[in-house]
Amino acid sequence: MKAIGFRTSFPVDHEESFIEFESQIPEAKGTDLLVKIQAISVNPVDFKIRQSAAKDTVLADPKVIGWDAVGIVEAIGEKVSLFKVGDTVFYAGDITRSGSNAEYQLVDENIVGFAPKTTTISQAAAMPLTSLTAWEILFDRIRINPEKDKGKSVLIIGGAGGVGSVAIQLAKKIAGLKVIATASRPETINWCKKMGADVVVNHFDLVKEVREAGFENVDFILDFVDTNKYWDVMAELIKPQGHIASITGSSEPVALNKLKNKSVSFSWELMYTRSMFQTADKIEQHHILNRIADLLDEGVVQSTLITTLKGLTTENLKEAHKLLESGKTIGKIVIEY
Repeated sequence: MKAIGFRTSFPVDHEESFIEFESQIPEAKGTDLLVKIQAISVNPVDFKIRQSAAKDTVLADPKVIGWDAVGIVEAIGEKVSLFKVGDTVFYAGDITRSGSNAEYQLVDENIVGFAPKTTTISQAAAMPLTSLTAWEILFDRIRINPEKDKGKSVLIIGGAGGVGSVAIQLAKKIAGLKVIATASRPETINWCKKMGADVVVNHFDLVKEVREAGFENVDFILDFVDTNKYWDVMAELIKPQGHIASITGSSEPVALNKLKNKSVSFSWELMYTRSMFQTADKIEQHHILNRIADLLDEGVVQSTLITTLKGLTTENLKEAHKLLESGKTIGKIVIEY
């Protein structure tokens, strides 16, 4: 099979930032599915790992990344019970295993869902990683209860990005929250409104903007941009007994003491936790993806696809990574085979 990877962490414009090579099609065993991939999408995690996984070294075997895919089940392991050969599936995969930038991939059935039936392949490929992240941060980390929390407010920092685009929709349409999203350019403001945000504020003076929009404090905050940069702002804007959650990580210690007097909760969200640590509830990602597929088919949630590139090539992967590294992308970029 054809695969695309890298041996050294080069800048994206370097001739060998991605290299194409031939590899054996892997064999499905245990609970693994062998998926013939039809389309993939790219996420910030892709370029971050490309930049760091082989720094100042040359790998003996190229590293294949990529964590979003749609495809057809070509073969199944002897312990598979959720899928059969011929099923169309979508998934975000497992960061500890070989990625989706290839013609075939092995993936554990417990973190795979049935692809939506009414979308295009590209529209479906745009959704797994961001949908899992947005769902988990809202319903597994903050543990929002749509019946109890309906009408409460959520501030989403980074509303126009891949995760923010899905989080706006789920927070509004499933959780029933009042959604405040951040954006600064006309095109990102319009995108957030299209996704369903009730209010869009500029992140350059967030406290002032949120309060001028009529919110002295907010019940929940989702950080999809920079925990350190917005920490003091989040600590000021969160309501007493509120909850802040972030996906961005932190290069410096987080000053949790700033949340003490308000009894505010804080959570990290990493979509790969369940697969990395083989948690007892890892099958929840199968259920979440199936729910997302249903929501897409019902028209409750819309795909966040913006750009489609045709063909699994080094040129297309470089272009996708370059766009993501600009920090100005809206929604998702998909490469359709």
